[in-house]
Amino acid sequence: MADTIEKDVTRGGQFLVKETKSEDIFTPEDFSEEQLMMKQTVKEFVDKEIWPNKNRFENKDYAFTEECMRKAGELGLLGVAVPEEYGGLGMGFVSTMLVCDYISGATGSFSTAFGAHTGIGTMPITLYGTEEQKKKYVPKLASGEWFGSYCLTEPGAGSDANSGKTKAVLSEDGTHYKITGQKMWISNAGFCSLFIVFARIGDDKNITGFIVENDPNNGISMNEEEHKLGIRASSTRQVFFNETKVPVENMLSERGNGFKIAMNALNVGRIKLGAACLDAQRRVTSGAVKYANERIQFNTPIANFGAIRSKLAEMATSCYAGESASYRAGKSIEDRINARVAEGVSHQEAELKGVEEFAIECSILKVAISEDVQNCSDEGIQILGGMGFSEDTPMESAWRDARIARIYEGTNEINRMLSVGMLVKKAMKGHVDLLGPAMKVAEELMGIPDFNTPDYSELFAEEKELIAKLKKAFLMVAGSAVQKYGPDLDAHQQLLMAASDILIEIYMAESTILRTEKLAKSKGAENVKEQIAMAQLYLYKAVDIVNAKGKEGIASFTEGDEQRMMLMGLRRFTKYTNLPNVVALRETIASKLIEENQYCF
Repeated sequence: MADTIEKDVTRGGQFLVKETKSEDIFTPEDFSEEQLMMKQTVKEFVDKEIWPNKNRFENKDYAFTEECMRKAGELGLLGVAVPEEYGGLGMGFVSTMLVCDYISGATGSFSTAFGAHTGIGTMPITLYGTEEQKKKYVPKLASGEWFGSYCLTEPGAGSDANSGKTKAVLSEDGTHYKITGQKMWISNAGFCSLFIVFARIGDDKNITGFIVENDPNNGISMNEEEHKLGIRASSTRQVFFNETKVPVENMLSERGNGFKIAMNALNVGRIKLGAACLDAQRRVTSGAVKYANERIQFNTPIANFGAIRSKLAEMATSCYAGESASYRAGKSIEDRINARVAEGVSHQEAELKGVEEFAIECSILKVAISEDVQNCSDEGIQILGGMGFSEDTPMESAWRDARIARIYEGTNEINRMLSVGMLVKKAMKGHVDLLGPAMKVAEELMGIPDFNTPDYSELFAEEKELIAKLKKAFLMVAGSAVQKYGPDLDAHQQLLMAASDILIEIYMAESTILRTEKLAKSKGAENVKEQIAMAQLYLYKAVDIVNAKGKEGIASFTEGDEQRMMLMGLRRFTKYTNLPNVVALRETIASKLIEENQYCF
């Protein structure tokens, strides 16, 4: 059974060692009629209920956030990922990402409330709950009658989630546990009906998950709302449990399984968080374009100035790349889930394994897109100048809201190290063959390079060859590092971070090129010249990053002849035959944006 799955569906991390064809990836241009209708429904909800009321969110109107959540529940939007038998819409993974994407662009306050409820607040029960638990709680969460929250972080347990001190003690009669401890940064705490709480039983190595109903008369108390840089109307409180009684039947999964639940919930959270940063980029870019077209300086719109056009082109390019990579990975996960369901595995188990399989890609997307949305909003402020710094325009709140995305669902530093660490573990288990390709790269370095001029007449021929070379650069650096440090590689965090940046750029650049190649084949290259320019511009910048991070990595663990050999290899693997005209690429992209007066891709 497992063999069938392996043959038919790509494994997580295999993008590094396996050529992917453009026709084999899913892109936003492939949305079905049903998905496009759902996208329209979500956009109408946001434009009617959320966007016109941005000031209420910025003024910490927590009750309004709750009110909007109830309206989302009435539209069925809180149940998109919930199976139909528990009152949800039972939509596929890509559709649930699409909803997460388009519902999140107007304000981070609502986006956080939505994500915390539908993701870490509901999903652990749908994926790990017993039939009784799912029937009791999930329909209420799917409809918005109840709201969910997730209690993992503690004052002394942030990134080290399994080190929590909250205790669960079994009662003498064995009917319930008494939970005592403190949790912090709890999203939706102020209006939630239940918590997913993680606590340690006795001296267990791993924490355990519990479903805890929010009853102030059961030893549950909270601090006031936190005052935060951004996501101001997202309810965030400390929660205290003082011998809170939880029936034994409310244990989630089995004893000691809490850390696994937490990590798998975060994998889903990471790819959804990446998607949730996309529409913010679209809106920020559109806002910046409109302002640039209207703002007159030196008797001309500032949209005519090259310095502004460069910024607009880069903003649009990072968003286009984020879309390309997100929906590629989302469909990979959906295919994996469907393959397992077809083999007779329960949907619960299939979804868990499907997301876990692509944990590397989930971490890559979380890091890349959370940093892109911050850069995008920062440039948005810059284009608006003084107005961008004022609360009278939405730019400053977009910048503040973007900042949290690099912290929650695991910091970007943790996710960088995780992506490489998980890849190495997969290689050691034989799930991804890194050793074979890495040895071939080592042999290639010893050989004489091919000085023939290749035929690059076909669209993206040189770009795809460059992507293949960037993969060799990663295999060279990471392969040598694994050989040198073995299981101690984890201790070399700066090296892992450099390797991770190379890995991230490869996945993002390849996804962007494959999406655009697919688009050019269906619409004709002459009709998608702006998308071609974005794919080429993204790759150009990716090559520079790979070169810089590769050099940093090589310098950190090699010397003498080995170092010279690897640096020579890096130069070979990051060398263009024909450098693109970067200014012309940006001009092509900016002209289209300015003509359309919005992000239009």
